[in-house]
Amino acid sequence: MIRIFVPPGALVAGELVVRGDEHHYLARVRRARPGDAIELCDGLGRRAAATIVRLSDGETALVAAAPEAIAAAPPFVRALVPLIKGDRMDACIEKLVEVGVDAIVVWPAARSVVRLDDARRDSRVARYRTVAQAAARQSGRAQVPQVSAATSLSAALADLPAGLQLVLDPACGASLAVGDAADVTIVSGPEGGLAPDEHDRLAAFTPVGLGPRVLRADTAPVVAVAVIRAATHS
Repeated sequence: MIRIFVPPGALVAGELVVRGDEHHYLARVRRARPGDAIELCDGLGRRAAATIVRLSDGETALVAAAPEAIAAAPPFVRALVPLIKGDRMDACIEKLVEVGVDAIVVWPAARSVVRLDDARRDSRVARYRTVAQAAARQSGRAQVPQVSAATSLSAALADLPAGLQLVLDPACGASLAVGDAADVTIVSGPEGGLAPDEHDRLAAFTPVGLGPRVLRADTAPVVAVAVIRAATHS
C-alpha cells in the first residue's frame, strides 16, 4: 500500500490536492497512476483510504474516505539521544522510528563529537523531522514521532512526565524490563560515554544493560526500543 502524509487539517473526507514532496513521492518515486489506492496519514494518528483521480506535473488530486483514528499501543516510549557524528544520527532516528519510538529528544552530551549553535540546531531538527516522517511512511506508521532538541541534559530532563526512567549502561548487568509502565524514558550516551556530571544528573534513573557487548551510540537506543516493543507486543 502506498502511503503519504498530509497536514492534519487536510485529512477530511472528499477531494484534496497534494503538492510538494508527497506529490513527488507519488508521481516520481512510486510512479502512481489515476485509480491507484493509497493511504493518507496526518502524522498524529489518523488515516484514511483514498484513490488518486488525477496527476499533473505539480500536484496529485485524490478522493479520501472518512478518516479513522489509530490508537497508539502502550507504553509511550521516549528516547533521549545525544548528538552523534555524521550520517549515523540520521540513521539512528530512522531506525528508532521503524522500531516504534514515540518521541525523540536530541541533546548535546559533554563527550559528543558534534556541536551545534542555535542557528544550526533549528535546521538540523527540521532535517531530523523529515527523516522521521520518511521512516514513518516507510514503516506503516500513522503517527510521526515527535522530534525535538534540548539545549542541555538538564533541559531534556526538566519536563519529563512521571513514568519509568532508564539509562543505558554497557557496564550494567541488569536486563531491560518495563513491566506494565505506561510511559518509558530511555537515556543513552554518546561515543565517549556519559560524563561524570551527566551520571550525577541521571542518578534517579535506573541503569540497565543490553547484553555483554558495547553497542555504538547510534545502535544502543534502537536496540533498547526494539526490546521494549518486542516484550510488550506493541
